[in-house]
Amino acid sequence: MCGIVGAVLAPGGRVDIERGLASLHHRGPDDQGTWREESAVLGFVRLSIIDLSELGHQPMHSPDGRYTIVFNGEIYNFRELRENLERVGESFRGHSDTEVLLRLFAREGLEKCLTRLRGMFAFAVWDRHEKTLSIARDRLGVKPLVYAEVPNGFLFGSEIQALFALDPALSRTPDYQAIDHFLSFQYIPAPMSGFAAVRKLPPAHAMVVKNGRIQKVFRYWDIDLTKRSTLSFDEACDALREQVLEATKLRLVSDVPLGAFLSGGIDSSITVAAMAHLGASPLKTFSIGFEDERFNELPQARDIAGHLSTDHHEMMVRADAMNIMPKMIDHLGEPLADNSVMPTFYVSEFARSQVTVALTGDGGDEVFAGYRRFYQIRRAEWLARRGLTPLWRGMRRMTIALESRLRADRRGKRFPASRADEMLGLSGLDAYKHLLAFFPDGEKQDMLMPGFRAAIGVSRTTDYLAAHFDRPGDDVLNRYLALDMTTYLPEDILLKVDIASMSNSLECRSPFLDHRLIEFAATLPGHYKLSASGRHKHILKEAFKNWLPAGFMDRPKKGFSVPLARWLKEDLSSMLRDQLVDKRMLAPWFRQDVTERYVAEHLSGRGSHSTRLWPLLVLALWIDRFKVSM
Repeated sequence: MCGIVGAVLAPGGRVDIERGLASLHHRGPDDQGTWREESAVLGFVRLSIIDLSELGHQPMHSPDGRYTIVFNGEIYNFRELRENLERVGESFRGHSDTEVLLRLFAREGLEKCLTRLRGMFAFAVWDRHEKTLSIARDRLGVKPLVYAEVPNGFLFGSEIQALFALDPALSRTPDYQAIDHFLSFQYIPAPMSGFAAVRKLPPAHAMVVKNGRIQKVFRYWDIDLTKRSTLSFDEACDALREQVLEATKLRLVSDVPLGAFLSGGIDSSITVAAMAHLGASPLKTFSIGFEDERFNELPQARDIAGHLSTDHHEMMVRADAMNIMPKMIDHLGEPLADNSVMPTFYVSEFARSQVTVALTGDGGDEVFAGYRRFYQIRRAEWLARRGLTPLWRGMRRMTIALESRLRADRRGKRFPASRADEMLGLSGLDAYKHLLAFFPDGEKQDMLMPGFRAAIGVSRTTDYLAAHFDRPGDDVLNRYLALDMTTYLPEDILLKVDIASMSNSLECRSPFLDHRLIEFAATLPGHYKLSASGRHKHILKEAFKNWLPAGFMDRPKKGFSVPLARWLKEDLSSMLRDQLVDKRMLAPWFRQDVTERYVAEHLSGRGSHSTRLWPLLVLALWIDRFKVSM
């Protein structure tokens, strides 16, 4: 696990590669290297995981000197690939996966090479003969890769801040459409970034650069929903166990200490159970908790650790977001309002005190329908197909009115009482977007200043979802799962985990992100994952129920989050006032009277606006720290 940075320069172009490397030191504190030749310059910082010797040093050159690679990530099937290459005459100097990747690329080329890889990766290979740079990102988007085309040529790196370090003249003008997406989804989707001059290579994509300009970009993999499994539910459970065990086994290969995050939830517990089943020893697990019991899963994590006999470590967390969030913004390089970046940072910092690699349960919710929104949209689609939406809306109206009269805790409630009620007036992806949106379209438009609204132009947020949803396949739930796996998962969850873990020089691996496991899960009918009665992750829970304590699988879902409303009111109140009221950081873009009303009501307790204030605070911090042109 590392950080990469580089450039293909136009005649007379220059970049500060050493400054670029310094900006990524946290990603690779063990070693670093640079290489230059004519128009190409490559840089690398190393977190040593496989082959700790000098033979794993990068940039790495092919034996004939034609190719030079910088590579961030892990190729989990590198041993199998190496054996195949040795059978056709290749010999190796060391035992790193980087050397295997480079030899495979040299022998088979970019496109064929990519089909053979099983792992998480972002890499760049310079071809001295063709004077081309080939760049690729893994199928699920676990590892980030950003780039920019500038007068100097073409720049790339693992983090946005590295591009500004390479070329301080890089424009800081924001991408207004990207900010519009952020307000809806709390993240910015590839290929956009917060900056108009910076792009992100999408997951499962590769590109070729020549003469400092992009020659082609192509997608090399996608989720196929047209394949249908013939397995019975019980047979599918058996097959799923084998898939998870194989994916976990591949992720246990390491030359440094390894452990696991254990949140007390289903996905991380299954991951740790699979590690125990495979005989991982010592099996170190790490958990964090909060004083607020609504967000504290330490007791559940402790139960699982005891059940699986792990070497368990836990820590109680208190808010330090005043110091953490500016650091996270620097590494993210753009606004990301997922507040779970903070607990991810805490548990990464905690785990790094003892291990260099940690397995996680990331991806389980998106692959196996773990979120309530999947049930809500399936119900809405079912009602719409049968023309029953008006009847359901009327029933909800009567139910809420009755509850308002009979239940003290529901007094004053009116229809629509929830996002699920509000979406009944919408259809298709507009309904799904409404479930997701931090700022629904109407509220967002009311907040924007006229100039900012004009800069955004026509909102493309629904078009973005449609581009990932409109795919062959007649199972509606599977299409929504694929939508989440190609949008929310890489753009929010995986970016958050990469930045929070790598800022602590920790590598994270998740078996649920194995592309073969995902391909298998995509062939299963939707009702295997979300049962007719609304049981989320149904097949996952049934497949592994005997590996964990009785009744564990049906505990209520908590989610990996923080007591944000209280933190904003107490620990972060001074930051909130400073950024949004005193400095008026968002005044050029948002109505200041609306912003200040949210702040005043939240801090006084007259209203709870944490889901509005958090993305606004994150946006303000990004503008402030990156000196964004407004």
